[in-house]
Amino acid sequence: MSEQIHQDEHWMRYALELAGKAEQAGEVPVGAVVVADNTVIGEGWNTPISDHDPSAHAELKAIRMAAGNRANYRVIDATLYVTLEPCPMCAGALVHSRISRVVFGAFDEKTGAAGSVMQLCQHEALNHQLDVTGGVMAEQCATMISDFFKRRRAEKKAAKKQA
Repeated sequence: MSEQIHQDEHWMRYALELAGKAEQAGEVPVGAVVVADNTVIGEGWNTPISDHDPSAHAELKAIRMAAGNRANYRVIDATLYVTLEPCPMCAGALVHSRISRVVFGAFDEKTGAAGSVMQLCQHEALNHQLDVTGGVMAEQCATMISDFFKRRRAEKKAAKKQA
């Protein structure tokens, strides 16, 4: 196994741990971590429901922390690892922050903006393009999300039946 693959899987496991924090809070389990020089400079997990904030996606929280730690709105020479392919909002933030690379787990066939539905991370008209690696530990990432939604549907069905 190449060193890059080993490193990508290491950080994706970390992002999965962060996704678990979102799940514990009743949020869609997505986690993200920004890494530079093999060190965490930002991390986050989904909290849009609890924060009453549609922009509280894991990626944005991780980018905000990384930018704060760098004291710069540009987060160059860093990689963002996220358990789900970024949406258009998050892909736009990745471009604007000048993150060098994004590595994601599960593909998002409904809102993915790093190749599935559209490609913002490498769009030739934009002033910055990122390297994109998708599908790292895809099965584990997708299973976490699909199990969450299965549980949520079962809970809603049980509550409806009880009422």
